Order: sequence, then C-alpha cells, then structure tokens
Amino acid sequence: MASVTGEIEREAVVARLWQEHLDAKFPAGLRGAELEGIDMVMLDADIAGCVTTWRNNDGSLAREPLRILRHCITELDKVLPLLMEAEEFRYYERLHQLATLTSQTDP
Repeated sequence: MASVTGEIEREAVVARLWQEHLDAKFPAGLRGAELEGIDMVMLDADIAGCVTTWRNNDGSLAREPLRILRHCITELDKVLPLLMEAEEFRYYERLHQLATLTSQTDP
C-alpha cells in the first residue's frame, strides 16, 4: 500500500508542478540562449514532452523518453548553477523537479 500511496503523492506533486510550469512565462533572457552548449528552449521542450508523455501514460515512460529525460537532468545539472536571474533559476529548477520525479520509473 505504501508504494501506491507514494505513486499517488508523486502524481499529485507532478500535477501541481506541471500546472505551475504551464502558468509560468518562459524567461525572456533565455530565448535563443545556449549555456554550456545547451539550447535552453530545446531543454524546456524536451522535458515538457517527456512529462506530458509520462502523464498521458499513467506515470510510465518507454526507454527512449526515459533516456531523453535522464540526459536532460544531466544538462540541467550543468546549467542551473549558471542561472543568475531568480526567475530563470525558478523556471529551470521546477523543470529539474519535474524531470527527476517523472524519471523515477521503469521502462
């Protein structure tokens, strides 16, 4: 029962974070920006696509989206320390939380 409760809680947290993400505006200073060779718009889009897939598939991901998501987490780990604007940091920190929560699944 604990694992079911944990899954329900994780889905609720993802749903809340996802809604916050949908309500947030993309940081204007990062449009067209690359940090450490990472396209910030594509990083956002890749994570959003994987989270949407996870939500549409009742909390599961196939191997390829899971691989993409884990790669995005690695990229986020590189760029988060470089974000000096609070709005930019919050935006990508939320994406990091979403990516981490949705990558904790078996393909």
